Amino acid sequence: MVKCQVVMDALERIAPKRLAEDWDNPGLLVGALGQEVHKILVCLDVSDAVVEQAVACGADMIVAHHPLIFKGIRKLRTDLPLGRRLQQLLKHDIAVAAAHTNLDIAEGGVNDVLAQAIGLSKLSAFVIERQEADGSVISMGRVGSLPQPMTVQDFAAQVRDALPAEHVRLVDAGARPVRKVALCSGSGAEFIQRAAFLGADAYVTGDVKYHEAQQAVELGMHVIDAGHFGTEFPVVAVLCKRLAEELEEAKGTVEVLADQSSQDFFQMI
Repeated sequence: MVKCQVVMDALERIAPKRLAEDWDNPGLLVGALGQEVHKILVCLDVSDAVVEQAVACGADMIVAHHPLIFKGIRKLRTDLPLGRRLQQLLKHDIAVAAAHTNLDIAEGGVNDVLAQAIGLSKLSAFVIERQEADGSVISMGRVGSLPQPMTVQDFAAQVRDALPAEHVRLVDAGARPVRKVALCSGSGAEFIQRAAFLGADAYVTGDVKYHEAQQAVELGMHVIDAGHFGTEFPVVAVLCKRLAEELEEAKGTVEVLADQSSQDFFQMI
């Protein structure tokens, strides 16, 4: 076993909290830094199914991308979903930590995993959040290139096949081949104009609304909406592997498992 603090230190090396947006809530959300951890379950969301999975496999810590607790809690109602979930976690002494926008932004994090999965290389910053004292840039999303131009239909199929998505939604802006691609995992439709300004042929993100799609067409840029889940879930396996590697040198042993059962809430009928 290792102390929870050791796990949090490892997570900090992977996705430093200083990278997180001001409105975010990463870090240790349930549990104590001094408690012992021998098995960790890595997931995207701390859902009821994930909590049940953690209990069943004997995990005493969950590391998630999306924070279980996001806004202030004024009531702890165990007859409501969040309260019931917290009750189960406390009953079974399961700690919960989250790495959210800090993992989105971090090198090797959610957006880099997405870019690699869909075949992009020569990555650069997309939406620059701020510049560090050493001159390095902190960026939400990435811009990259395909090895050779593709039709948007072929690229959309490539994105769909590379991600845990039954389908993608394609906004076809006309006869424009795709070579330069911008992306932002999760919900990034607010950056459509930025992607077009940078000269992206296509923009990959999730949660795109009707009028945002209309804006993209007017700007002459394709959009591929691969869903919130589809663009983010691939980081789970990568985070699991990186966390295990970081903990290899810890004094004690800890097993790190990846959630493989969660699915997108949206289905095609």
